[in-house]
Amino acid sequence: MLVAWKYRKRDTIIQRLDPRARIIFMLSMLFSVIQFWDLRVSLLFLALALAQFFLAKLTWRETRRAWSLISILIVLMTILTFLTGRGGVATAYHAEHLITRVGPFSLPFFGWRIGVDVTVEKTVFAFSQMVRMFAITTLAITIPYTIDPGLYGVTFRGLGLPDKFAYAMDLAFRFVPSLGRDFSLTLDAQRARGYEVERLEGGIVAQIRKLAPLVVPVTINAIVGGEDIVDAMDLRCFGIGKRTWLQELRYQRGDKILLAFSMALFLLSTAASIAGYGRLWVPSWLFNLT
Repeated sequence: MLVAWKYRKRDTIIQRLDPRARIIFMLSMLFSVIQFWDLRVSLLFLALALAQFFLAKLTWRETRRAWSLISILIVLMTILTFLTGRGGVATAYHAEHLITRVGPFSLPFFGWRIGVDVTVEKTVFAFSQMVRMFAITTLAITIPYTIDPGLYGVTFRGLGLPDKFAYAMDLAFRFVPSLGRDFSLTLDAQRARGYEVERLEGGIVAQIRKLAPLVVPVTINAIVGGEDIVDAMDLRCFGIGKRTWLQELRYQRGDKILLAFSMALFLLSTAASIAGYGRLWVPSWLFNLT
């Protein structure tokens, strides 16, 4: 049985908007923010994304798991980019001004010596990258918690996708919480049998092997559940003809305003990027640290 995100209907300006308009706005924001490396511009996009999040009246208790997981991934990716220096060289900046050099350190067992050059451009690039990803994440987190799960299919169909793709997107949105529910049930069942995931010991390979009582049942349930959905759709002749939907979406005045703003935002961002604006901005006072 598929489950949905923890959606709760609220009388907010965000939920009164057409979900199609909101997805178009999210896409316009996405394709706009990725065109800039200027930290000041990225902060403006982040502020706009946070404004949508707070207008939706979402609470930390509802979204803390999503925020925690995605924040860890963003921080790890930013640190990895900063340590390797890849991504910014030859794309956002060409010359670097050294602040300090950390290391080199010797890695045990491998005999490698690794050092990190902390430069002005690399530091600003890392912060700009983090702000960009948090802006995109804030937009993405707001969507599943504020769109009625019953509107997923008709929303993507209304965006012009074929019925099969619209229904596939509907199932994809429901797959993540369904997988989380199955994992939670499996973990509780294994704990009732004496399995203690908190006491996994040994090396990485040994720990992976000891996770089999969790990973195997969850994976098999996901495969079996997918086959059941496919069989149910085949029995109902899904895909033979044009599909009808129980609900119908209509753009209102607020939706048209949001669509116009989204289009203007994307066009202005693209024009500014082509004109050369939004390159990596480095505060002048940072050069005093070199």
